[in-house]
Amino acid sequence: MIDRDLADLSVSRQCDLLGLARSTLYYAPVADDPEDLALMRLLDEQYTRRPFYGVRRMTRWLRGEGHGVNPKHVRRLLRTMGLEAVYPKPRLSQSAPGHRIYPYLLRGMSIGRPNQVWSTDITYIRLARGFVYLTAVLDWYSRYVLAWSVSNTLDSLFCVETLRQALAQYGHPEIFNSDQGVQFTSEAFTGVLASAGVAISMDGRGRALDNVFVERLWRSVKYEDVYLKDYAGVPAAVTGLGAYFDFYNRERLHQALDYRTPQAVYLGQARAERTVLCLQS
Repeated sequence: MIDRDLADLSVSRQCDLLGLARSTLYYAPVADDPEDLALMRLLDEQYTRRPFYGVRRMTRWLRGEGHGVNPKHVRRLLRTMGLEAVYPKPRLSQSAPGHRIYPYLLRGMSIGRPNQVWSTDITYIRLARGFVYLTAVLDWYSRYVLAWSVSNTLDSLFCVETLRQALAQYGHPEIFNSDQGVQFTSEAFTGVLASAGVAISMDGRGRALDNVFVERLWRSVKYEDVYLKDYAGVPAAVTGLGAYFDFYNRERLHQALDYRTPQAVYLGQARAERTVLCLQS
């Protein structure tokens, strides 16, 4: 995606547009430390159970489990995983300098139909020997997973492609909500939404419940799939997650949906709206 020989656009500007740190271009991957991977597995599980635990609590918890860690080490691992405690604090979900922050548009809004609000986020997925990041686009009303993908880096590219996939297959929502992370405030990401005429909404700082439906999805994915199967590598994770999301959309009954599936709610309501429009015309 980065063209070093492009005369009209510098490498720095290309990185900025893609939400990619320039240092990433020169980074030579090194093997993951087995001890760090073991700690990250523990942190991932504890974060899923206790998302309000910050660096200090996580450090104390790991020490209680017999691991000699210090806050600096735990902070580095949590940053690698893309995890931050959900309580309000300064500089949460930082965007890149110069990236525009949009207001939160959903406060007090009644969500009553598919494609009214979509949302997205990124989560850490552990593997037996490493890890990847997972992103998904979700319809708020039906909880239907419209698109998803995995990546071994936290840049914007795989988020943009996942968004494009959802828009191409399902049209576009009225409002799209995300957090203020660099992946979603990048011009590459917000530009796709703006060109489609979608209103952009972003969570307030320290307000974890602003994107609660995606957070619930991540808990389901981890407890019902990732932790049970312990994927050996990326190909197994991609295959397994694909099977899980198919189950989640087509078969998993949701109490909040009156024990219907996301697919039944999303497609059923969409068909009903199309029928009404045809009758009106």
